[in-house]
Amino acid sequence: MSRPHKILVVDDEPDLEPLVLQRMRKEIRSKTYEFAFAGNGVEALDQLNTDEDIDIVLSDINMPKMDGLTLLEQIPSVNPNIRSVIVSAYGDMKNIRLAMNRGAFDFVTKPIDFSDLKTTIERTAKHLELWREALAARDKLTSIRNELSIADKMQQSILPRIFPKGQNFKLAGTMLPARNVGGDFFDIINCGDNKFGIVIADVSDKGVPAAMFMMSSRTLMKGSAIGNKDPADVLQEVNSLLIDDNETGMFVTVFYCVVNPNNGRITFSNGGHNPPLVVKPDGSSMFLSTESGVALGMFGDIDFKTQNYTLQPNERVVFYTDGVTEAMNAEDNLFGNNRLKEVVKNNRDLNIEYFNQAIVNAVNEFSHGVPQTDDITCISLHYDGPL
Repeated sequence: MSRPHKILVVDDEPDLEPLVLQRMRKEIRSKTYEFAFAGNGVEALDQLNTDEDIDIVLSDINMPKMDGLTLLEQIPSVNPNIRSVIVSAYGDMKNIRLAMNRGAFDFVTKPIDFSDLKTTIERTAKHLELWREALAARDKLTSIRNELSIADKMQQSILPRIFPKGQNFKLAGTMLPARNVGGDFFDIINCGDNKFGIVIADVSDKGVPAAMFMMSSRTLMKGSAIGNKDPADVLQEVNSLLIDDNETGMFVTVFYCVVNPNNGRITFSNGGHNPPLVVKPDGSSMFLSTESGVALGMFGDIDFKTQNYTLQPNERVVFYTDGVTEAMNAEDNLFGNNRLKEVVKNNRDLNIEYFNQAIVNAVNEFSHGVPQTDDITCISLHYDGPL
């Protein structure tokens, strides 16, 4: 964009305006963002009707005169291309669901973590730019390749680019889009109490519809993970929400785990996804024993199981989608589980970023330029040992 993204902050707390201006001063000085403020939904609508430059609305839910949920319903009538981010109480899944149903793109929780807020705003702004590009190119889409290019950009725009690092763990992740975009995604979720969640998933189907279903699934996973501690409960809730509003008939395989770096304990649940590979310090490896469950969005009455595994010092875990193990070469051979085990064994001494990239590089070398039909997604976790 040639101008800063303009963000309208809607909140009845008078202390929020100086706090936002102070914490976002670097972005304001660099002309990345510009901020406007309103004390309630009525004031916000007045500004939206008079200021066409507003790109993003960051709104609290509970306000006098007009609350945030009512405001969300009104925004599309003013400008359907504005993106909204809702501010909700921690674990308030009822209002988060309502907000998403009324058009919110994402949400942050109170008390506001400005690091998380900046990341959320960055993703929202990037998605808005890509959406505008898509609208501008709408009349020029003459082939499926154009559609897939847009889907790819939408897909990439919400993936984490910065990974958390602790005193005793490191993470790295890569998603390499295929020629035909499938809908892989991954996310790292702050679960509180020094724990974090890892999500890796693969949506059925191809193209823009799959990319849209992927974004919906990712948002529901994030919202449910914050409100639920047990991974099986998270998958159960997301599955129910997808079933309630799934006219496309798509589904998504999901592996979700919560990692406690204090003691190395991984609590996980699997919705029809590939089991992660645990890599021992000596290079030997084993696939995590999981009850695979069923992909989300297919059936309503599914009981997902929660399981546990305790990491030992200097173990690694590789989370991946079937684009890795089912990559094919010119002879129609699959990359397969054995090659994956061999790659992690040969590269176990690399730092986690190079280790993760070595897996992706090995898949590319194996396929040797043969176009793939699925994304190649891989996340690697290295655990030093308990604190």
